[in-house]
Amino acid sequence: MYSSLSHALAKGLVDVLWFVEGSDDEQMDPDDAVKVMEGFAHLASELSSEQRNELSELLGAMAAAETDPARREFLEGFPQGFGFLEDGV
Repeated sequence: MYSSLSHALAKGLVDVLWFVEGSDDEQMDPDDAVKVMEGFAHLASELSSEQRNELSELLGAMAAAETDPARREFLEGFPQGFGFLEDGV
């Protein structure tokens, strides 16, 4: 189903973060949602440049294949939104 373990894990991560970002206060406590998002942003900041590039490429491929416009926009903005693109990348 997936071309690599990295692709499968990236899809799972996107699914979780897509849910968290789209959740209202009744589905998820806003403070908990912020903790989840900040936790991933911190983890992403610790990835090597090569790992960030690999994830960015996977997200680009996922965005290109996405049929839901809102989710495609989320995928396209993911690297920038979570702060793991280096300056000039």
